[in-house]
Amino acid sequence: MTLYGKQLIGQNAVAGSGVTFAGLNPATNESLEPQYAGASDQDVERACQLAEEAFDRYRETSLESRATFLERIATEIEALGEPLIERAMAESGLPQARLEGERGRTCGQLRLFASVVRDGEWLDIRIDPALPDRQPMPRVDLRQRHIALGPVAVFGASNFPLAFSVAGGDTASALAAGCPVVVKAHPAHPGTSELVGQAIQAAVRACDMPAGVFSLLFGAGIDLGQALVKDPRIKAVGFTGSRRGGTALMATAQARPEPIPVYAEMSSINPVFLLPHALKSRGAEIAEAFVASLNMGAGQFCTNPGLVIAIKGPELDTFLHAAAEAVTRSTGQTMLTPGIHDAYGDAIERLSGNASVREVARGQSGEQGNSCQPGLFATNATDFLADEQLQDEVFGASSMVVVCDDQAQVQAVAKHLEGQLTATLQMDDTDTDVARGLLPILERKAGRVMVNGWPTGVEVCHAMVHGGPYPATSDSRSTSVGSAAIHRFLRPVCYQNMPEALLPEALRDNNPHGVSRLIDGKRDN
Repeated sequence: MTLYGKQLIGQNAVAGSGVTFAGLNPATNESLEPQYAGASDQDVERACQLAEEAFDRYRETSLESRATFLERIATEIEALGEPLIERAMAESGLPQARLEGERGRTCGQLRLFASVVRDGEWLDIRIDPALPDRQPMPRVDLRQRHIALGPVAVFGASNFPLAFSVAGGDTASALAAGCPVVVKAHPAHPGTSELVGQAIQAAVRACDMPAGVFSLLFGAGIDLGQALVKDPRIKAVGFTGSRRGGTALMATAQARPEPIPVYAEMSSINPVFLLPHALKSRGAEIAEAFVASLNMGAGQFCTNPGLVIAIKGPELDTFLHAAAEAVTRSTGQTMLTPGIHDAYGDAIERLSGNASVREVARGQSGEQGNSCQPGLFATNATDFLADEQLQDEVFGASSMVVVCDDQAQVQAVAKHLEGQLTATLQMDDTDTDVARGLLPILERKAGRVMVNGWPTGVEVCHAMVHGGPYPATSDSRSTSVGSAAIHRFLRPVCYQNMPEALLPEALRDNNPHGVSRLIDGKRDN
């Protein structure tokens, strides 16, 4: 497909009239053609109008039609072939294998949600039949299903140009729920976004979906995002990015005459607790795996292990020595954008200048432009508890080791932490009692608690939770990864004494979709 540098509004390609920008190769700082003119107020108006017009028809598409549509999007993305991967490599600095894997994840998400749609469990059908003879009062016929919220604004993420972008998890789950989507492309990878947007347009045509079910807008500043969230036709927001950006969108959404939910994934340092017996028996082995996770993707994962907590002693010294050697051998990788690279450098400089922090090791500088230089730092628990800034996320390959005097201080650090996406226990069987004492704290702090793994792997499946208390996300009741993500964009509706002819198909007595239903409190299949 050819890149045109235009907004994709419904089935049309529309030239923008806002500030012009272009993609940038972060390894060389070379500008990439074509130029993209940002969306105008009229573009936002048209995209939101089309989404509203599409909503009622799209939300009542059959389960099979909607599932087929999601699968067709995946097929169209795969049909883009190598040009998609090549453009994503040029715009992100990420390696080919990583992006090919991310494309597979993106298409896998779409197909997962297709299966979820077909299954119909998400409708959460509940039927309480009328009980006219019940005493002392009869019961009327009551039936409930979940319906789509309405058009959703989705913000592409910088660190996953495919899996958390135009056709990523937020878009896939919103479309699965029956919500039209208006995507704000991330300005760091406009060409990648346009290619995927063209694939979705092709799927809309092939499946005869209403044109307004999908639009893609471009813009380099904050104005476009704010305009989308303010538009009264937008009923929910999906966002992955910084705490500052997500909090600003939350404030805008709550200031509307009709406030709307913002599902923002923002800031997490993903603590790793090294429990005593595991640290003693395999501290050096843990250190090697830790640094490998730390360096993955230049540390630009929202689940990067940015904090390690352990009790002082020779076992921790062994871990630190092995981790320092592994970091020293590490070569810096190109970061996603010059801005992200500069922010990483500023954060490392603040850590280095903090009197309570010592540098354990630094990696080697990369040869290409905008390369990070991996860093490992340490502080003691008393200083960590006294300085809130030591909890700030460093977006990049950097981690802090918090050295505790005893297990009571480990618990104090755990209780002091902000909300997290993940918390990890590195433990052996003989650490079970210590882990049992930490687990209730970590359940309150994180959306995913794991044992003897590393948080940088996020499986797309039914049981996954990629969320957590603020500032990890704006709503700890939700997940942005996995099949449960569909519930963010649904709401329940109850139908009382509704004639059969007016009932939605899924609520009719003959159950034409064959979905599981709760009838008078009992499952019917």
